[in-house]
Amino acid sequence: MKEIVLDTETTGLSVRDGHRIVEIGCIELDNLVPTKNIFHVYLNPERKVSEKAFEVHGYTDEFLSTKQKFVEIAKNFLSFIENKKIIIHNAEFDIGHLNNELSLIGLKKINNSNVIDTLELARNKFPGSGISLDALCKRFRIDNSKREKHTALIDCELLAKVYINLIDQKEPTLNLVENNEAKIISNQDGLDYYKKIIFPTEEELSDHNEFLKKNFKKNNF
Repeated sequence: MKEIVLDTETTGLSVRDGHRIVEIGCIELDNLVPTKNIFHVYLNPERKVSEKAFEVHGYTDEFLSTKQKFVEIAKNFLSFIENKKIIIHNAEFDIGHLNNELSLIGLKKINNSNVIDTLELARNKFPGSGISLDALCKRFRIDNSKREKHTALIDCELLAKVYINLIDQKEPTLNLVENNEAKIISNQDGLDYYKKIIFPTEEELSDHNEFLKKNFKKNNF
């Protein structure tokens, strides 16, 4: 199953205030393993970047002024995400901005039924705990040291690892000497992932011991 991990950066928070997208990053997952297929663009938002947004991502008006406009990349973007589940952290924000961009050029909006919000997954899994991307990286021991600024592709790479942990499928590199609840799995690219081992319960262990006592005689030496 193919999924898309997606992140955007914008000129500011609110679509109502006329803010626009300045960067889109997408990473494709195939059965939860990142493929080599990515979609990444910087965009000319046709307006100024707010001071707060600049502090987050660091993209200047001068840098963005030479980039493509959303209308020029829209069809390629829609083709990339077509018929795939979209994984987003705080999906309301990103989908709101993407659908605003699509509306401005008369294209069909993205259906929320195709979106998985990792913020909601984290809120349900860890009620009352920090659920920002940085907080989840810390919880799952994912190295986020490259995240000095919020850039779409780096955030996608981190979110892919967070998502895999949130759904309890695979975990990033662990120290097997210190953690005996993980086992290594290598994919075709030579990347190492880890799956949890399900250990027997106390009741199952007790039943097993009773079985051994009844069916096997102890060796006498």
